[in-house]
Amino acid sequence: MAEEMDYTPDLYTLVDEEGKEQTFEMLDAMDVDGEHYYALVPYYENEDDLANDDGELIILKSQMEGDDEILASIDDEEEFERIGQMFMERIKAMFDEDDECGCDCGEDGCGCNGCH
Repeated sequence: MAEEMDYTPDLYTLVDEEGKEQTFEMLDAMDVDGEHYYALVPYYENEDDLANDDGELIILKSQMEGDDEILASIDDEEEFERIGQMFMERIKAMFDEDDECGCDCGEDGCGCNGCH
């Protein structure tokens, strides 16, 4: 009997410049050139709210202010595009791995569970 895996998302509640709180789910994090970046999506408990979301990936950069970590927007367009592309490739690879059946047949999602 297969065990069910319990999925608990990594949630972050962030406060924007206007003092508004919003909860995000972290999809991925990575270090590039000595900087730490996060890829987040808005988190919704209500499925209807999730269905109405545009699916935009939020890319933020970690900055230290004293002992506090601050997640900030990336102002440099070239840096934003470069890091965003890296996250998209990593996230696509994560989902592609989930679709593979695990055998050598070369068919994604064939369902054979490696039986041939």
